[in-house]
Amino acid sequence: MNNPFRLDNDRDYQLWREQKLVDYPQTVDELTVSLSAAQASEEELRQLVSVIDKTNLALYRVANPDLADKVFVRQLGQALGLERLDGNLCADEDDITSLQVVDSGRHSGYIPYTSRRLSWHTDGYYNTPEQQIRAIVMHCAQPAANGGENLLLDHEVVYIQLRDENPRYIKALMADDAMAIPPNTENGEEIRGWQSGPVFSVHQQTGALHMRYTARTRNIKWADDEVTREAVAFIDACLKPDNPYVFKHRLAAGEGIICNNVLHNRTGFEDDSRHKRLLYRARYFDRVAAT
Repeated sequence: MNNPFRLDNDRDYQLWREQKLVDYPQTVDELTVSLSAAQASEEELRQLVSVIDKTNLALYRVANPDLADKVFVRQLGQALGLERLDGNLCADEDDITSLQVVDSGRHSGYIPYTSRRLSWHTDGYYNTPEQQIRAIVMHCAQPAANGGENLLLDHEVVYIQLRDENPRYIKALMADDAMAIPPNTENGEEIRGWQSGPVFSVHQQTGALHMRYTARTRNIKWADDEVTREAVAFIDACLKPDNPYVFKHRLAAGEGIICNNVLHNRTGFEDDSRHKRLLYRARYFDRVAAT
């Protein structure tokens, strides 16, 4: 009953909002934790959890990038309470995805496997309600020759900006039919049906706020009412680079992002013969522990 995300609970919302925004980080450096070895120490893990507890995201930098492989990604996730991997359509056999340019086959039909820009989204917005992505680890094994920056925005901050502007926006975006994604078909065969659901929801087990969103303009169906249209337009305004809560960073080799599935995008990039962008992405049905 005291969950701050309930629209009928303004008292706890105001208390939570004040605590959320006070001393909120302003630079990428404030989000970044250095890991002295391939296996993070207890103190380094505490630092990561502390940053994520504040902003729902943290960046890390491994002292020796050559020691940070997919095993490292899996172990780092486990150390933060992330166990249930999403074995999505294009994941590798170990359920961790190698994000790189692929010119043929199934992967080539999806933008993450091209060098084109990725628009703002949270991961798994097309998943069923029971399989929502709660956390992500994205580790850079090799950056591109040029480009490939990520922009990151805490979804709880967007919730605050929307609710402060007009609480009716939150009510509309919490509706079960707020956003629907059409079926996914390959060679005339449906491999995923319609997925309709809210943009904002509260996880029953943890009380945490979850956001399901994509800025795509095709193959998406929004609820057909004026308040929803206004709310979607306001989200778009929040996603502009001049929002002071938007962080921008280009991952170097050995760097990564851990987050409770915050809003993010990626600029386009260019590979060359020596620098071919490769990221390892682990998506989880869990949130980072203790956040």
